[in-house]
Amino acid sequence: MLITRTDQTAPITVFARTSVSPETAFAVIAPIDLSLVFKADRFFPGVSHIEGQHDAWDRAGESREPHFTDGSHVTERLTEYTAPHGFAYELTGFTNVLNSLAQGVRGEFSLLPDGPGTNIRWTYEFKPRPGRGWVLNGPFKPLWQRYMQRALDRMVDMTEGRDPR
Repeated sequence: MLITRTDQTAPITVFARTSVSPETAFAVIAPIDLSLVFKADRFFPGVSHIEGQHDAWDRAGESREPHFTDGSHVTERLTEYTAPHGFAYELTGFTNVLNSLAQGVRGEFSLLPDGPGTNIRWTYEFKPRPGRGWVLNGPFKPLWQRYMQRALDRMVDMTEGRDPR
């Protein structure tokens, strides 16, 4: 387990609503093509492709290697999968600047009924390297939060049958 109860972390959470049911939202978001939603911006690379995914992304223990548009990559391992309520994963072994800031990340999606639609909560919980928590909780946080929100907005577009922006 990457993060324990006693760890000091840097959590960043974004929210969105979609008009589709949790079942539909989960069916779109859990196996989503990361290259369609993680687009490069001024500060962060986008996802270019995935390597090493041999099975469906639908059970704890599955792993894969997202590659980024700057040539770096990370290892992603699915740690929880509870359709249609949510899933969690860990990112470790960053080969870009995030490696100097964090030992890894725990990501978690929660999908809750919201009338006929779904309320989506997505958290990235960074485990800072020693002395780096202030960077992650300070200047990094609003930049990453904006990057996450744009990715989540693209996911919502896809759940509702629209092309991601």
